[in-house]
Amino acid sequence: MRVVVLGAGVIGVTTAYYLAKQGAEVTVLDRQPGPGMETSFANAGELSYGMTSPWAAPGIPLKALKWLFMKYRPLFIWPRIDPAMWRWCLAMLANCNAASYALNKGRMVRISNYSRDCLTELLGEVELDFDLRERGTLQLFRTEKQVKASLADQAVLAEFDSPFEVLDREGCIAAEPALAAVAEKFVGGLRLTADRTGDCRRFTMALAEKSASLGAAFHYGDTIKRIAVERDRVAAIETTGETGRVTGDSYVCAMGPYAPGLLKPIGIKLPIYPIKGYSITLPLLDDKAAPQSTIMDETHKVAITRLGDRIRVAGQAEITGYSSKLGKHATDSVRHVVSDLFPKGGDVSRAQGWTGLRPMTPDGTPVLGPTRYGNLFLNTGHGTLGWTMACGSGRAVADLVMGKAPGIDFDGLTAARYGQ
Repeated sequence: MRVVVLGAGVIGVTTAYYLAKQGAEVTVLDRQPGPGMETSFANAGELSYGMTSPWAAPGIPLKALKWLFMKYRPLFIWPRIDPAMWRWCLAMLANCNAASYALNKGRMVRISNYSRDCLTELLGEVELDFDLRERGTLQLFRTEKQVKASLADQAVLAEFDSPFEVLDREGCIAAEPALAAVAEKFVGGLRLTADRTGDCRRFTMALAEKSASLGAAFHYGDTIKRIAVERDRVAAIETTGETGRVTGDSYVCAMGPYAPGLLKPIGIKLPIYPIKGYSITLPLLDDKAAPQSTIMDETHKVAITRLGDRIRVAGQAEITGYSSKLGKHATDSVRHVVSDLFPKGGDVSRAQGWTGLRPMTPDGTPVLGPTRYGNLFLNTGHGTLGWTMACGSGRAVADLVMGKAPGIDFDGLTAARYGQ
């Protein structure tokens, strides 16, 4: 079977790998000069199985209003004359209730738990160097109010068999010794023991090499112009590069935030909107003064992750359309948090800033599986959890394309939930 994968981020590459492993003749198209160059490039580095939750949750509207007035706020909304933006915001608000949260959380955990198992199996098959650590995530609470609020999260974690530990201040320091220097700044934490950390782009590059060794062909620098359809099937992908017109038996769209623009002309309308995030990557100064895994600052919604001899600090949610501008003060919030908690761990003066667009659905769940076209499949809309869900969704969609029974139920995961 000839399969064309649109997009060479972590989602597209994992899909390509699982297809090639099953004997498919795979062609991957991407406009960038290499794999993992956009949303996958410098994300938080968390494989956050325990923190798999939709942003749309009870109480979020009120919290969002408060965040807008914080000095180092996790949320920015720039009002725009953009109907898609306001439709997305309204749809997200409609999901901010207990019933929708429980439904969406269950769907997301189904993918992330499967992805955790798939990555474990993958690492037993191939050797990949991507600064992997398996030391969990520490959600750090600065106030007693945050500790009490976490009781609801603990109940959900227990429901889905996600292992965790509730820690006091001393327990947090035992998990992350460098926090001893700032012990007065937090009161406790929730440690998600099954979580991993790793460099998403390095993983994507390494797996692309493995995929190529299995016969997958990667065409970089090829911007996808349109999907050509004939009746109820995709006939070809037209690009602006030297590859030109690409044909296959089946096609997988894994283009993250750019999927809606490509799919709309062929009648598939997905409520995926780009939510901008920022990160900095700084060189390690002192191992004993630096994080050992991931710390999630609950107050600022910023993740600080150890990646080998580097520290990655990522966060913020900026609703501003498809802007990729990295302004002068764009990374102030993430810089503040790492300086506040690990002042001697890394060299902030040498930090490299980055911004990326997260492909967010209003209900938090990605869009996977079949479409109205018999040979077109989707693997997109993973939001902040593309790295976490990549292996699971890549394998499940590849199995579906190849006519095999996938390892998870696709109920509630497809475009059908949006009437598409």
